Amino acid sequence: MSGTTRSQQWYAGDSRDAFIHRAWMRRGLPDHAFDGRPQIVICNTWSDMTPCNSHFREIAEHVKRGVWESGGVPLELPVPSLGETLLRPTAMFFRDLAAMVVEELIRANPVDGVVLLGGCDKTVPSLLMGAASVDLPTLMVTGGPMLNGSWKGRPLGCGTGVWEMSEEVRAGRMPRSDLRRAESAMIRSRGHCNTMGTASTMACVAEALGMTLPGNAGLPAPDSRLLELSHTAGNRIVEMVAEDLRPSAVLTREALLNAVRAVAAIGGSTNAVVHLLALARRVGVEIGLEDIDRAGRDIPLLADVQPAGAHLMEDFHRAGGLDAVLGQIKGRLEPSVTVSGCSLTDQISGRASTDLTVIRTADEPIAHQAGLAVLRGNLCPDGAVIKPAAATPELLRHRGRAVVFDGIEDFHARIDDPELEVAASDVLVLRGCGPRGYPGMPEVGNMPLPRKVLESGVRDMVRISDARMSGTAFGTVVLHIAPESAAGGPLGLVRTGDWIELDVERRVLRLDVPDEELAAREPVTAAAPPAESGWEHIYRAHVEQADRGAGLDFLAGTRGSFVARESH
Repeated sequence: MSGTTRSQQWYAGDSRDAFIHRAWMRRGLPDHAFDGRPQIVICNTWSDMTPCNSHFREIAEHVKRGVWESGGVPLELPVPSLGETLLRPTAMFFRDLAAMVVEELIRANPVDGVVLLGGCDKTVPSLLMGAASVDLPTLMVTGGPMLNGSWKGRPLGCGTGVWEMSEEVRAGRMPRSDLRRAESAMIRSRGHCNTMGTASTMACVAEALGMTLPGNAGLPAPDSRLLELSHTAGNRIVEMVAEDLRPSAVLTREALLNAVRAVAAIGGSTNAVVHLLALARRVGVEIGLEDIDRAGRDIPLLADVQPAGAHLMEDFHRAGGLDAVLGQIKGRLEPSVTVSGCSLTDQISGRASTDLTVIRTADEPIAHQAGLAVLRGNLCPDGAVIKPAAATPELLRHRGRAVVFDGIEDFHARIDDPELEVAASDVLVLRGCGPRGYPGMPEVGNMPLPRKVLESGVRDMVRISDARMSGTAFGTVVLHIAPESAAGGPLGLVRTGDWIELDVERRVLRLDVPDEELAAREPVTAAAPPAESGWEHIYRAHVEQADRGAGLDFLAGTRGSFVARESH
């Protein structure tokens, strides 16, 4: 082969540096591995500390087979793996750190093409963001959901079941021994959450963006067809290097809005908003919260999957998966470029759902308007987000008295206090949990209800915060309030007893307090103590607000793959 690939800048010729590069990589590789054939790096987020991605070594082996078969050289590259359920203070705190490492390692190495292996919540956006900033030919393989859980004859959704059962225990309606036994019934196999939580949502987002091969999203982790797709991905990335098909051709404004429409149709996670906004900032596409609201507003909800519905991701795949969903909204999609080489609209098969109880038709949807709603008002001048599909319809228009908590520790200390003055009609307000204030914008916005309210039989209240919530959660929960209280946002002016108005149809969230009274109040930031770690110093100094994706300001934009200086 001719020496035209990027990796030949390292391997070609007889210089001392070329000798070093080849010699140290020879350990079993033949001469022709360095003759100009594509060097394909597999960015693997496998980790024992990220159980959702525990099967990625096997997936990587099948990608390698495809790369070898098509004339490339596969090389596995471990990159930071963010385990959603374990990391403190929150995995979101490390999303941009992981993305930065992915970007720098791809750029710094002799790489011609990239395969990204992601699954658990933050691994997908961090990989996409990092790779997009380098802009070498790239595709993603998402690792798939776990098999359906079952408990006492009914579906048990990963994450969703936790929120449901823990509240039943607190209400005294379920013994703790049952909660303990449900653990193994919920997690039955390898793979990420089997609900339409953030992991499943981001897998669908990756496919709707055009960054995976068709049929990847929703394909269960234990399904052998995922290994077949991984092999095909290895084939395809070698072709993409020859075609010079890069993320900059795929991750366009049209693709990002297609992803928003897909999220609306599947009843996807609110977390998709901050990840899509951050990705847009990386690739230089102007998309804001109003664009997200408009793109998703008239999209029907078609996937009857927890937490917005009744079924699980194994059922979703069996019924036709994302392909069947996109087929129903094809007329609303743009013909954006995908890694398969054809447009998103052209690769939709046209096959209908095989189970209309799981994936509905656009003529008979679960709801006619399912998009994530963006709210405005004096409480959130830069926006806030709510997921109407997972809310109680009667609470989507509500006026209630605020009960304020200054930080998550204050919340935990008082929420079950029998002396807490709270009623089901009140609005729970949590502040100090935004990107800067926590730090990291944790998934605590779906606050557990007060015990006295639970014991009365109530299972939902209006809750508002500058935090996020798990994509597996549900309820009438307003999130991502911007600016956050720690950045001087008006959430810091709320006092217990104030009246708050929520009207999702009108896209309004407002504090019903006269402007002159608010001007006289001293804001409460409820911010975290001063930073201790080096990363926290960097993060808190540079993190942007939720309406801009909660990313680091200096990471916006792409920087390409060129490295000016040699290493020796």
